Amino acid sequence: MTKQELVAQIKEKKSFLCVGLDSDINKIPESLLSHDNPILEFNKQIIDATKDYCVAYKPNTAFYESLGSKGWDILEETVKYIPQNIFTIADAKRGDIGNTSDMYAKAFFERCNFDSITASPYMGSDAITPYLKYENKWVISLALTSNKGAMDFQTKEMANGKMLFEEVLEESKVWGGDDQLMYVVGATRGELFKKVRAIVPNSFLLVPGVGAQGGSLQDVVDFGMTEEVGLLVNSSRGIIYASSNEDFAQKAGDAAKAVQVEMSAALLSRGIV
Repeated sequence: MTKQELVAQIKEKKSFLCVGLDSDINKIPESLLSHDNPILEFNKQIIDATKDYCVAYKPNTAFYESLGSKGWDILEETVKYIPQNIFTIADAKRGDIGNTSDMYAKAFFERCNFDSITASPYMGSDAITPYLKYENKWVISLALTSNKGAMDFQTKEMANGKMLFEEVLEESKVWGGDDQLMYVVGATRGELFKKVRAIVPNSFLLVPGVGAQGGSLQDVVDFGMTEEVGLLVNSSRGIIYASSNEDFAQKAGDAAKAVQVEMSAALLSRGIV
């Protein structure tokens, strides 16, 4: 998917919501356990209920890899079920180099046909650039994450006075343009969005941490939105586990719609839609 196509979807749906498909067999409704493939059935019903309100889906691959070969089958079938006009993210956080990255790219871009993959830049350019060989495919590089441990390294001040994440952003800009390279910036780091935008003013940011992790959507919009929106805000648990009962899909749709309404107001107030 091109950047122009993604922006067009955001404007059409008045939404920049990404739904995280972190589907856990221990958390899905018991009523699904009688199905031959409970996780796939759960994903399909969540997608059916939320597809009108989101522009991206993000399966965290660990939830599928933990199930062995069957999990990979579920992952592939889930991606096939997602409508083609919706952006897909393999939240795999790969970070290896050379031939290994080439094989990861082949697995996620060719075999699974994801639009993008999350990856760690901390082994340098050759941990990112193999993915950029694919036309209209994206790398979403870790930059400033929402977890507590992010403070251990990412915000450490370097000898030049910059924080480590700033140095990573500066260096990565030469690897690819904003038509193929996005960044993960956690919503819980709202006060640092200005620093991010000073370095990558036009890049899309994938923003976790809104909702269950306590991040503020308003802060993300105020500090991170661009003229082309430039944001994909992820919500996982707050949507897919909105109910543990048989009405789980309806409640997930209601939760996604509520976020979309808030996002629509933000886009309208800035004259984007």
